[in-house]
Amino acid sequence: MKDLQCIDTSLLKELKICCAKETNFLPRESGLKLMESASTEDHKGVSAKSRDTRVEDLWSLINFFGYSTQTFVQSVSLLDRFLTIMKVQPKHLPCIGVCCLHIAAKMVEEEGNISPTHEIIRISQSKFTVSDLGRMEKIISDKLHVEPKAVTALTFLHLYYKAFVSMMYPREEIPSILRLEAQLKACLCRLVFSKAKPSVLALALIAHEIETHKSISLLKIVQQLQRNLKISDSLLLHWKELVAGCMAAYCSKECVKPDHRKLVWIVSRRTAQSLQANHFRVPILPTIPEGNWDEIESEDSYEDMISGEDSPCGSPGSDGEGAFFPTSFLKCRK
Repeated sequence: MKDLQCIDTSLLKELKICCAKETNFLPRESGLKLMESASTEDHKGVSAKSRDTRVEDLWSLINFFGYSTQTFVQSVSLLDRFLTIMKVQPKHLPCIGVCCLHIAAKMVEEEGNISPTHEIIRISQSKFTVSDLGRMEKIISDKLHVEPKAVTALTFLHLYYKAFVSMMYPREEIPSILRLEAQLKACLCRLVFSKAKPSVLALALIAHEIETHKSISLLKIVQQLQRNLKISDSLLLHWKELVAGCMAAYCSKECVKPDHRKLVWIVSRRTAQSLQANHFRVPILPTIPEGNWDEIESEDSYEDMISGEDSPCGSPGSDGEGAFFPTSFLKCRK
């Protein structure tokens, strides 16, 4: 194993620059406390439960549109920062959530991959209009001074991973970056993790993961990164325990497991009648393709495809195959 001091100095410099900037992108602590104390029933403000539910919805939309983990993390960052500086009525939360997703997508995704605004509204089954979303987007952008290169926990997760790759051989010992990203997304669905500094949360995720590998070499790298970034033992231990608790709940048998490969539509009576009236326009059978089956992809094959994203619990496949949001911590938010 190489010594940490032998790592590319530009990487260490980048880590320290990000550490200096990360506080600029943290949600306001007083606003987080207000959400934690808010009740879902009084409708006087956005509660932690309402916020967590909205983040879960964003995760589902991210999966549906095929957006990246970075888009999800950025959208959650925008949502938390906005909710902690503005007095928001719960009825406006759906519009704000979708708007944060749309802003993040424009920051991260290729222009050709960004879904139209009206399509995002339709798929999210929201009641606001395109003009409503446009006005809200302007408000959020003005209040947060949105920057394309915002520092998040995912920023540090990727930088830490580069350090591990440059210092470890064989690389098979290093935890999968896709698995770590999936664990980060699971943590961000709970408001408590919005209190953590991105640099600390990312290192806590890695530290928790390498405990299962029982690798002294990996542990030494964590310790050296910790010293270079001046992260105390008590702080790292605190967040590592919270990560462990989240993952234990996430991997429990009581978790709800939505299947992202199936999309269930809820339509109005008028829409249902319209569909029934026009069913004759849809051909009964698809055109039979000419050629060998091996050369042609089935039209239904997409439903059988499985996402390449690693499960936070380590089982291969999509989020739909792994544990999702446990009923235990859904109940604790009531």
